[in-house]
Amino acid sequence: MMNITLRQLRYFDALAQHGHFGRAAEACSVSQPALSVQIKELEEVLGNTLFERMPRQVRLTTLGREFLVRSREILRSVDELGDLARAAQEQLVGQLRIGVIPTIAPYLLPTIVDRLSSQFVGVDIHVRETMTSTLLKELAEGRIDTAIVALPISEPSLTEVALFEENFVLIRPEADKGKPVPDREMLPEMRLLLLEEGHCFRDQALAFCNIQSNLPRETLDGTSLTTLVQMVGAGIGITLIPEMAIPVETRSAAVSVARLCEPQPTRTIGMIWRKTSPMEHQYLRITDLVRQAHVFLSGSPETDRTTS
Repeated sequence: MMNITLRQLRYFDALAQHGHFGRAAEACSVSQPALSVQIKELEEVLGNTLFERMPRQVRLTTLGREFLVRSREILRSVDELGDLARAAQEQLVGQLRIGVIPTIAPYLLPTIVDRLSSQFVGVDIHVRETMTSTLLKELAEGRIDTAIVALPISEPSLTEVALFEENFVLIRPEADKGKPVPDREMLPEMRLLLLEEGHCFRDQALAFCNIQSNLPRETLDGTSLTTLVQMVGAGIGITLIPEMAIPVETRSAAVSVARLCEPQPTRTIGMIWRKTSPMEHQYLRITDLVRQAHVFLSGSPETDRTTS
């Protein structure tokens, strides 16, 4: 019988994720030699190598890739055993790994974390900010517990709960304040600045403007809403941002905020988790806190409501 330990599986998973012994050891809060020893012992038990060692990185072998799929299933099941015990407690305690997309995290997350920490004193909050596709992968692998994203996700293995609707607003140079607001048919003819590919907010903006994502456009793609708003302030073009971003992104930029004509572009923000998780009751309590945080932050500076 093979003597494979959970520690070895967790170290293996970290090394597969980071592709580097030093970074994997840091992620596991152990020394690099300690992690290396466990990986070597695991390979000796299996009688084969899991990683191809190169000077500055490691790469999974064919066996390593197959082993990774099975080991993550085991680790996820073990984590859910712990969740089962936590779910039996009245209060949420222990580690909560929550993912958030970049067009939500800077604006809503501080208030959410503050309210979670106040209501659930024993919870250890770990935040992961990245794009939706990565969050879905990490949720499926059990590397995060829940995520706040734009809906719908339409993944059969996940529960999704809508939290609130949010409008997009138009950001124009400050000199455009008071001018007629363009309608959606006019936006494709303007220099519309968008987030780079991979962001769901980009796809939503393109869909509202009826612009095909594969068509060439003479524009700037930014890595963050901050970059886009600052470029608008510099007179390079216009952009769309979610309403919750107004207070943060416009306070240091020479821009004006305008609401578009009906129908206004909107998105649905929701929370998702694995259907197999026994923590659903606790997650539903968290959804209430997120809604409260949004209501608390829903006030925004007055926008230019002039229409064409």
